[in-house]
Amino acid sequence: MIDDTFIRVGIFFTILATMMLIELCFPARQLPNKQHSPTQSTRLLGNFGLIVISGFTSRLILPIGLAGFALYCADQQWGLFNLLQLPVWLNIALSLLLLDMLIYWQHRLFHKVPLLWKLHQVHHADAHVDTSTGLRFHPLEIVASIAIKGIAVFVLGVPAVAVILFEVLLNGFALFNHANIRLPRKVEKVTRLILMTQILHRIHHSQLYKESNCNFGFSVIWWDRLFGSYAASATKPDSKIDIGLAEYPDAKDNANLWGLLMMPFTRKK
Repeated sequence: MIDDTFIRVGIFFTILATMMLIELCFPARQLPNKQHSPTQSTRLLGNFGLIVISGFTSRLILPIGLAGFALYCADQQWGLFNLLQLPVWLNIALSLLLLDMLIYWQHRLFHKVPLLWKLHQVHHADAHVDTSTGLRFHPLEIVASIAIKGIAVFVLGVPAVAVILFEVLLNGFALFNHANIRLPRKVEKVTRLILMTQILHRIHHSQLYKESNCNFGFSVIWWDRLFGSYAASATKPDSKIDIGLAEYPDAKDNANLWGLLMMPFTRKK
């Protein structure tokens, strides 16, 4: 049994601090300056509060963690890769590839299934996308994601090292592509050929339905291109995209931690 917590937490806070520092010095967009917009402190407390609660919930649901579960599956010889006895490097590479594709389809599923969308809308209701938005997921959505990834680990026999690598990459890319920054034009043009850049992901956070239903990838852009959900640009320039959900105009009431936790269970005004 291994404990990947220190590895993940160390890398997580390094990326988090780096992204927040960059967006503080070179913000791509300003906070909405509206009567019903929450203060930045309220918004940050709500977003960071969700990740703390989600972390505790995850440990309650699966105390040994996904990596520990992967080790248990390996001991029991459960899963395709444990039966095939592939070379370690190929096992890890295929696991990372398939898990990333799984998260892409999971994301699309959370947009299509009404019950799952009620959870995922907590993430999209943020009227301003920045690094903290990459943490803003309802604890029940995190539980559902753990269950989906757990099934994949069981069926595929994903090795523990691949689980740790994937979780580190997934969290890192979520912080990166939600950051309120804008890469230099030439750098962004090249980066978007492989990765989900901030500009591309802000399109996904548009209030327009046709734009929010594109660019589902958290890391690479390949799955969106392959499965027909890629959008290179929005109808408005990046600095003027209307972010958030039109059905939640009173963002102030939904920014505090309690409001975010109750959002899936309350009716829209």
